[in-house]
Order: sequence, then C-alpha cells, then structure tokens
Amino acid sequence: MRVRLAWALLLALALAPAVPARLTAQPMTGETLLVGVPPGYKVDFQSKQPHMLMTEMVPEGQSVKDWTEMLTTQIFYGERAPTAEAMQARMRDAWLGACKEGTVAPIAKGDEHGYPVTVWMSTCPRNSATGKPEHTWFKAIRGNDSLYVVQKAFRFEPSREQVVEWMQFLRRVAVCDSRRAERKCPAVGKQR
Repeated sequence: MRVRLAWALLLALALAPAVPARLTAQPMTGETLLVGVPPGYKVDFQSKQPHMLMTEMVPEGQSVKDWTEMLTTQIFYGERAPTAEAMQARMRDAWLGACKEGTVAPIAKGDEHGYPVTVWMSTCPRNSATGKPEHTWFKAIRGNDSLYVVQKAFRFEPSREQVVEWMQFLRRVAVCDSRRAERKCPAVGKQR
C-alpha cells in the first residue's frame, strides 16, 4: 500500500496545476504563504510566538484534542529559520524517535516560484500516544524571509482519492512576495 500511495503522490504532484489555494480578503504585503482554510474545516488552534506562528485546522465537529484529520501550517520567522531540508531532517528524527516502526519517505524536492521546496511523507502504524495509525504529508517552502511548513495528517490510512485530493491541495500551497515582480502575489479576494 505504501508504494501505491507514493505513486499516487507523485502523480498528483505532477498533474496538479500550481495555483494558489483559496485566498482570504486580507491584503498581502511582503512575503505571504498562500493557503486557505479548506471547505468543511475550521481553525481550532493558533499560537503566535516571537519566532513562529502555528495554525491547526480540523474538520467541523472535531477539535485539536480529538481529530481524525488535521491541517497544520507553521511559519518560522526570520532569515535564520532553517532550510526546508533541515526542517525535514529535524521532523524525520522526531517522528522516528516517537514511532520506532515509522517510516519517512521523500516525495519531491525542487523549486517553485523561485523558492526551494521539499515534500515528504511520514507514517506510523501505531502512535503510542493515541493508539492509532498516523499518516502525514509535509510541504516545506524556504522563502527569503521565513520557512513555511504545511502538513496534512490522518489518524487512519487514507484512501487513494484522499491522498490525491490533499496532494493537489499541497501542490497549490505557495509563497508569494508583493515586493518582487517575479513572485508577485495574486489579486486579493480572487478564488481559484
């Protein structure tokens, strides 16, 4: 099943158009992570610290304390934020430290809109904290100002259709910069 999921991911990444996710009507100035709250989801937790902003979204009717699916965004502020590869290595080590039977597999590495991007997946057949399996896909984008990490987690083995749907979502996640013509942000309020 892991091989089929990996191929589904690669297919989704290759075929999905690179357009921004749903946008809000907030003005975009400077470097901006383009990701919206997916339909049927709600923001259930947000934490802003001096060097990081984290937002956790779950399906309506769920909470960050009791979820089956979660979408998390993290913005590590500053030029000293880690590279996408360093973040992948740090998260891999933490994942495998918490789940001895877990796996971490690279999916893609490259450049999107002039920014280095790394995509990988992690699986755990049984998370010791929850007793449930966990499957998570990550996309890390190293901007000029910050590091942006978006992750989609399931506490069950997702279907092929779910994997394709969420890989298309992650493919649309992007970073723009209103200060740079070559990385111009889309017009505010436009929907995909």
